[in-house]
Amino acid sequence: MKKFLLILVLIAVVLSLIVLITVLLTPWMDRWHTRPEERSMELPGDKYNSTPGRVANRAITINAPAERIYPWILQIGADKSGMYSYTWLERLVGCKMAKDETLHLEWQNLSAGDEMKMCAGDFAPPPYIVVEVLPNQAVIFGHKENEDWVDVWQFVLVPQTDGTTRLITRTSTNMVGGMWEVIRPISFTMERKMLLTIKKLAEQP
Repeated sequence: MKKFLLILVLIAVVLSLIVLITVLLTPWMDRWHTRPEERSMELPGDKYNSTPGRVANRAITINAPAERIYPWILQIGADKSGMYSYTWLERLVGCKMAKDETLHLEWQNLSAGDEMKMCAGDFAPPPYIVVEVLPNQAVIFGHKENEDWVDVWQFVLVPQTDGTTRLITRTSTNMVGGMWEVIRPISFTMERKMLLTIKKLAEQP
C-alpha cells in the first residue's frame, strides 16, 4: 500500500511540474523571436477567427526573399515534405511522416480547400484545411467546427528593407484548456524546429 501511495505522489509531483513549467514558459513560447509590432499587427488570416481563446506568434529572420521561402511553405504536409521538424518526436507520438527536403513542382499548386495532413499513416489527427493562399505572401491553414474556423495557423512572409524576410506564424485557436495545455510545449518545440528548417532550406545556395 505504501508503495502504491508513493507512486501516486510521484505521478502527482511530475504532473504538477509539467503544469507549472507550461504556465511559466507559455508567454515565452507564445511570442518566440517576435517583435512587439509583429504581435500587434494585423496579418492575413486574422479575419477567419476574430475571437480566439489563445493567440501564439512566432517568427524567424530568413536571409532570402519571400519568393524563395514561399515554395517550402506550400510543401508542408505529412505526405509531402513533412513538417520540417524532429523525426524522433514525430515517431514518438506514432505519426508517420515523409521527409523530402527538395522542391517539387507538383506540390506547388496549393489552393483553398486542399488538405494538409499532419500524419501520413492510418492513425492521424484531422488534417488542416487550406483556408487561403496568397502567392509569396501567406499560406493559411485551419480547422473547422460547424462551419466556423476554430483553429487558424498562419504563415506570413514580411519582406524587410535589408533584403531579408520575416517569416511569422500566428496560431489563433479556440482549442484551449485540458489536454491542449499539456501538448502546448510539444507543439512549440516542433514549430520552432520547423521555422529553423525552413530558414536553412531557403538560405541554401
